[in-house]
Amino acid sequence: MDISRPLIMIGAVAIVIGPAWPLISKRGRPSGDIVIERGNYAFHFPFVTCLVISALPSLVRWLVNR
Repeated sequence: MDISRPLIMIGAVAIVIGPAWPLISKRGRPSGDIVIERGNYAFHFPFVTCLVISALPSLVRWLVNR
């Protein structure tokens, strides 16, 4: 498999997301992320963020190999 095509797609995604990141980060965390705050204790588990980050490489691979 030629590695250049996936790397180009990853670069293109980075070019699009990079300038938009300040706007994306203002929205806060996704609604599916788990946050437990009690007194001095805070637990953050980015459940939806993990799913999205996990799905992106699979989507890129599927798009490249179709």
